[in-house]
Amino acid sequence: MVSNLLQANVEDIFETVLADVDDELLVVDPSGETVVALVEAGIERSDLPRLSMLVAERTLKDVMNEFLVASRAADLVADGRLSLRLLPDGADNTLFVSDSRVLALVSTGTNVAALSTDDPEFVADVSETYRDAFADAEEFPLRTPPISRVRETMDAEIGEATRTDFDAVLESMENDDGEPLDEVTVSLLVAAKNDVLLYDISKWGEDVGIASKATFSRTKTRLEDMGLIDTEKVPIDVGRPRLRLKLGDERLIGVDASELVAVARRSLN
Repeated sequence: MVSNLLQANVEDIFETVLADVDDELLVVDPSGETVVALVEAGIERSDLPRLSMLVAERTLKDVMNEFLVASRAADLVADGRLSLRLLPDGADNTLFVSDSRVLALVSTGTNVAALSTDDPEFVADVSETYRDAFADAEEFPLRTPPISRVRETMDAEIGEATRTDFDAVLESMENDDGEPLDEVTVSLLVAAKNDVLLYDISKWGEDVGIASKATFSRTKTRLEDMGLIDTEKVPIDVGRPRLRLKLGDERLIGVDASELVAVARRSLN
């Protein structure tokens, strides 16, 4: 049987598809928006099937350049709930393929339309074709650490207050349409807000897989040159003094996460 679906967004289509999926859903050639929607759904729900995605390399690189999306995807990959592989050739439409249904997705800008069929022969043919393609496809090298590990280690090694501010800044950026700050900049800003040593935050960042100590040091220098953060020397028993990070812009003192992001954006841009 063939049926048409018309929904307001990808999430609504996804909910319809899930009603027929018990084990695994194969997604072929999704847009960046669809990838983000599926990752967010995977994080928010524990009852989802395993997601296997065949995605164009350019699409994945663009999407996974966003730290929060990439780190959430890394969580799903680590849990065995998501597999990302590179699609060698584009499909005519985005496809959702389950054992019982094939759905082709078409976006109109304001709505999402889909043509769905559960014809057994057609579903079996499409399923075999793209599952074979998935088996042969190259895995996407997701290098961003899982967000759960980022939070857990920051809490344990840097402190709960810094981790709380880190979460608040990420949430603030997720809920607005402005240009996101990169993860190293966010880490340094919340570290400066909580008077954390540069050595501690950069070592943590390198150990967890966010960036190298050298990247943290270069970003610290850039933020310092712009007046967003400052440093003070902290003597130690042996070796050169360590640097304690401090907020350098009075507009950042005592502000909430959204205002911290807004001030930092204005300075950086």
